[in-house]
Amino acid sequence: MRFHTRLLVTVSAVAAAVGVRDAHAHHAFATEFDASLTGEVKGEVTRVWWQNPHIRYDVAMKMPDGSTQMWALLPPGNLPTYRRENWTEQTIQAGFQVTATGNLGRDNTKKLYATCINVGSGPEKGRALGRCATSGTVTQVTADPNVDYTVTAKDYEVDISGYWDNRYRFQVTVDDFQPKPMPMTAATAAIYQARKYGDDHVLRCAPPGLPRIFGSPYPMQVVDAGTHYLMVFMQDNTPRRVWMDGRKPPAEQPPTSMGFSTGKWEGRTLVIETTMLLPGWLDGSGYPLTGGNGTRIVERWTPAADGLTMERIMTVHDTGYTEPRVRTSGAV
Repeated sequence: MRFHTRLLVTVSAVAAAVGVRDAHAHHAFATEFDASLTGEVKGEVTRVWWQNPHIRYDVAMKMPDGSTQMWALLPPGNLPTYRRENWTEQTIQAGFQVTATGNLGRDNTKKLYATCINVGSGPEKGRALGRCATSGTVTQVTADPNVDYTVTAKDYEVDISGYWDNRYRFQVTVDDFQPKPMPMTAATAAIYQARKYGDDHVLRCAPPGLPRIFGSPYPMQVVDAGTHYLMVFMQDNTPRRVWMDGRKPPAEQPPTSMGFSTGKWEGRTLVIETTMLLPGWLDGSGYPLTGGNGTRIVERWTPAADGLTMERIMTVHDTGYTEPRVRTSGAV
């Protein structure tokens, strides 16, 4: 049943103590790192761990005696923080040279709370990342005093606001796209054959993003926020905004797991188009999603005349496939 609502380290041979620094916003910082010790790591990135709650870079550092030490760089912040700085998974890649400074790990563990990372190679060469580049705080007022920021519902002729149970006509989103067989290009087929099920980020309880959140069996709430619909999925408490005011994606916005969605009503059907998606998986089978300019998703949400149920159809246009892919679902 649906309930309506209108409301909404180069590291020196010996790390020197350089004075106690301020407290850091990091999970168990005091357990992992020593706030009184700082160091520098300089070397080649061997692996990028791009995941919540924190990212990590593995770095191979050449020592004066010719040996190699492996270090883990753990920058402060989380994925939303990095997105605000236009810091993406591609900014630092395996093979790039970096120099990082920050707090050393306790008990001589080879990890660094990397408050500053300087990129030494690649397209972003010369760029500084972290607190040495931005404090992450707002220092000026950006609101326009002549603009009314009050949220006012649009009160569309068709009302989809409220809670929806997505188990209505639910089907497991593993190899559920139609028609079959999957019409993959040769390059996509090669990626699919090389997939490893353990690489699925959803298995690590990371948000599935689109198109997979569309098939989630958990409830969602839809709020008419005037300029957009705010959709909150219970799975991983995932928010989504579908802009209804005709706006275009900001030039500085990077691709994200949920992309940029716009919508319009065509009769009783809400048509949603999503672009600017990160590469990923189409489903739990591991079929690749190209992302970026190679992917566009169109959804059609059609409530029944009595407003108690809703049919939903998703069509994925992706350059990795020779035909559009279609997924169906419902809500009640």
